[in-house]
Amino acid sequence: MVPVLSLWLPIVLSAVAVFLVSFILHMLLRYHHNDWSRLPAEDEIRDALHRHNIPPGNYMTPWGGGPEAMKDPAWLAKYERGPVATLTFMRSGKPSMTNELIQWFAYSVVVSIFAAYIAGRALSPGADYLDVFRFAGATAFASYALAGWQETIWYKRKVSTSLKNTFDGLVYALVTAGMFGWLWPS
Repeated sequence: MVPVLSLWLPIVLSAVAVFLVSFILHMLLRYHHNDWSRLPAEDEIRDALHRHNIPPGNYMTPWGGGPEAMKDPAWLAKYERGPVATLTFMRSGKPSMTNELIQWFAYSVVVSIFAAYIAGRALSPGADYLDVFRFAGATAFASYALAGWQETIWYKRKVSTSLKNTFDGLVYALVTAGMFGWLWPS
């Protein structure tokens, strides 16, 4: 068994490496550029929404309030007529990704802590590189890639977007696994 605190270096370095790799995947390779689509009549729809000063949050239309709506003929008629949508509203203002980047780095640290915990409980100091790679990599992959499929299942995110995010998760997991395998205590 290897204590999590003794794995602080691979935790931090794997989070830094994932942060840098994610920059490359999203900003330089740009294969995520078509994950989102433009609304038809965007300006008209934005103007209509702007009038209501909707606070940041998640919304659904039509809103039924719970499972009982599935029995309400008025709600069912709205659902059948459409549109059916889930919407996320964010704060207006000058665009900045500072908070999101800080949160992404913190999330990467948390993923690496879990990878350290799982690998550290399963393996001893001096464990084989590939054994460390497997435990840390599987944990990181589950953390980075699998939960995103819920968005496709429940909220109809494009399958292509979830596939790309799964690929990203695999790359992040390989980077994390490599760091842990390389820096595992002897």
